[in-house]
Amino acid sequence: MRIIFTTWAWPSHLYAMVPLAWACRAAGHDVLVASQPELTGAILRTGLPAAPVGRDVDAVATFHDIVFPPPSAQRPAGGGPRVFGLLTELAEAMADDLIELAGRWRANLIVFEPTAFAGPLAAAALGIPAVRHLFGTDLMSVVGRFLPDVLAPLCAKLGLDGVDPFGVATVDPCPGGLQVPVGSRRLPMRYLPHNGPGSLPAALPAPSGRPRVCVTWGTTPSRVDPELFLAGEVARAIGDLDVEVVVAVTPEQRPLLGELPPDAYVTEGTPLDLLLPACDFVVAHGGAGTLLTGLAHGLPQLHLPRLPDHQRHAGRLAEAGAGLVLPAPDAEPGAIRDRLAELLAKPDHAAAARRLQAEMSGQPSPAQVVNSLESLLVEPGASRPQPSAVTVEQ
Repeated sequence: MRIIFTTWAWPSHLYAMVPLAWACRAAGHDVLVASQPELTGAILRTGLPAAPVGRDVDAVATFHDIVFPPPSAQRPAGGGPRVFGLLTELAEAMADDLIELAGRWRANLIVFEPTAFAGPLAAAALGIPAVRHLFGTDLMSVVGRFLPDVLAPLCAKLGLDGVDPFGVATVDPCPGGLQVPVGSRRLPMRYLPHNGPGSLPAALPAPSGRPRVCVTWGTTPSRVDPELFLAGEVARAIGDLDVEVVVAVTPEQRPLLGELPPDAYVTEGTPLDLLLPACDFVVAHGGAGTLLTGLAHGLPQLHLPRLPDHQRHAGRLAEAGAGLVLPAPDAEPGAIRDRLAELLAKPDHAAAARRLQAEMSGQPSPAQVVNSLESLLVEPGASRPQPSAVTVEQ
């Protein structure tokens, strides 16, 4: 097979697809990752080949307006969340080039993350299957009714009668206890964390016997607005609890932390998957990658979400019993401290996290999901077409 994986330029959406993309390569299939030029460097750091398509769009500014809406903010045509305006702009920025690339490269299949609508549009234009790859719980599950109207202008521009935004199947890395209904055939897949490149951290302080709490705020909040980056505030709020505090940040976030309790340990640029085996709890912003990586290690979590997708992910975790939620606007130091103390005091949350970890471990591996992708081709026994030349960055 010749498979294009596509996302718009947001690293966490890319990272979720990396294990399956590599499984496809390991199975002998040709893989190409197509995204806006801004994401090229991040793609190359995964070891996968990159193909820039379309133009960059200032998604950060839009997310900022969603959190801090200006007085003139309006909903997009057709109703639905304001973010649909951004998602259609991203699809329009990428669709023409993605169609041209996929046709010239003679792709058999397009795998897209659920907010990258250029993927199913390109697949529909070329008459090939499109498969969604979730990066967390299905954010589109409750807004699917808006999508036909949202995508109708783009379909008309591309000469399409319509498009199925849910694809012929949906790869779902969530454990069963977190899953929500999806709009196409579900392909469950074991979540394998990919948190970007990094090294095993230097030795952490020797265990003291106290619970070790990892405080991390992903990469999205600080990009949208420093006001949304609460890692330093959280570390200070919980500093007088009987816990060890480990703060995981990027080098760019380190200056945002401010003064920390003297015994807080800070690690920069360490992938969570390498850090969390030495931790007992996670306090974070509600991002899907952080949430699922924490569950992969069976850790209960406290989330302080602000962005809409973070609120959805965090809420689902709390419903499953594996964590607690404190909305970010309510995150006063006393409230943060009390909520974490509640999480520490109730072993039921840890037991629920371990149950989800076991469910996650029992799902098919990415290598097994490759077999399901192969079965989706209309003519799986057909000889592989010879591609024309295409510029790929290695």
